[in-house]
Amino acid sequence: MNQQNDGKDKPGSSMPKAKKRKRNNSGKKNNSGKKMSYRWIRIITLWTFIFSLALNFISSTLLERVNLVSAFVVLIFIILLGIVFDIIGIAVASASEAPFHSMASNKVIGAKQAVKLIRHAEKVTNFCNDVVGDIAGIISGAISAAIVSQLVLVHPVFKTANMGLLLTALVAALTVGGKAMGKSIAISKSKDIVYRVGVVIYYFNKVFCRK
Repeated sequence: MNQQNDGKDKPGSSMPKAKKRKRNNSGKKNNSGKKMSYRWIRIITLWTFIFSLALNFISSTLLERVNLVSAFVVLIFIILLGIVFDIIGIAVASASEAPFHSMASNKVIGAKQAVKLIRHAEKVTNFCNDVVGDIAGIISGAISAAIVSQLVLVHPVFKTANMGLLLTALVAALTVGGKAMGKSIAISKSKDIVYRVGVVIYYFNKVFCRK
C-alpha cells in the first residue's frame, strides 16, 4: 500500500506528463496557425499588388483612348466592381454551410465550391471587402481626377477645385449607398449569392485549371 501511495505522489507520475503533452500540442497548433496566417499575409499582399497594378494599367490605358462619356462608364464599372465584391464577401461570411452539403452529395454544380468558400470565409471576405474594395476606391479616385482634368480642358469655364470636390462627393455617395443597399441583399440572399459564385468558380476551374 505504501509503495502504491509513493508512486502516486512522485513528481514524475503520469498526470504531469499528460498535462505537458497537452501543452506541447497546443503550442504546436498555435505555431501552425501563426505560419498559416503569415503565409496568407504574404499571399494576399502579393495578389493585392498584382490586382492593383492590373486594374490601374487597364483603367489608365482606357482613359487615354476614350472620351468623357466612356471615362464615366469606366468609373461606374469600377464602383460597381467594388460593390459586387463587397456583396460577395458579406454573403460568404453570413451564409450557412449546411444546405450545400446535401447539394454536394447530389453532385450539384458549384456546391463543393460554395462549401469551400464558406469554410474559408475569413480569407474570402479579406480579399473581397478589403483588397478589391480598397483598390476600387483608390482607382475610382484616380479616374475621377483624370475626368476632372479632361473636363477642364474641354470646358475651361469649369474650375478644377469645384469639379474635383463635386465628383469626389458623387463617387463617395454612389459607393457608400451601393454598399449599404448591397449589404441587405447579401444577408437576405446569402445562399443564392454564394451558390452562384460557386458555379462561376466551377466553370472557371473547368476552363482555365484543367489538369
